[in-house]
Amino acid sequence: MPPTAPNPLKSRTLADYPHKSTHSTRWSDNDQYGHLNNSVYAFLIDSAVNSYLISHCGLVPTPTPTPSPSSAPSSTPTTQQQPQPQQQIGLVISSHCTYFLSLSFPEAVELGLCVRRLGTSSVQYEVGFFRVGGGDKVCAVGGFTHVFVDARSRRPVKALEAKMRCGLERILVGEGGARL
Repeated sequence: MPPTAPNPLKSRTLADYPHKSTHSTRWSDNDQYGHLNNSVYAFLIDSAVNSYLISHCGLVPTPTPTPSPSSAPSSTPTTQQQPQPQQQIGLVISSHCTYFLSLSFPEAVELGLCVRRLGTSSVQYEVGFFRVGGGDKVCAVGGFTHVFVDARSRRPVKALEAKMRCGLERILVGEGGARL
């Protein structure tokens, strides 16, 4: 059997990611083997992407009604003025994660985020996991693909909203790692 080529994801460094955020692990994140459960990686990937979309791309999470103050109790809550819901929403169509080194509680994790592909209605995100204070050794690389659809019809959009595209272009990195 011929030798397999080294995994290019294993050579990722924090410098490969234009956006970074730090997250603290929790006791409940560890599994019975003493390392972060694989589902925690998925939660952190989702948090890294959505935090960026909210902060830099104009994503407004679906508002939940909040009761407005009133002197008389009412059986039907009224809502205060809230942001309008998104016209376009991103649906995850695929996800992945490749693990190289274990992380565990009580470590802090540095997450690097980039966009690897940006289409007319789809976005492929990549998140690198790095131990805070642990150098540049990547512990895991994961991500997912969003297809942006019309919020009502659930059909793919013809073009991303301008603010969304602009924010995503800021962290767009090509397949070979070059900033685009």
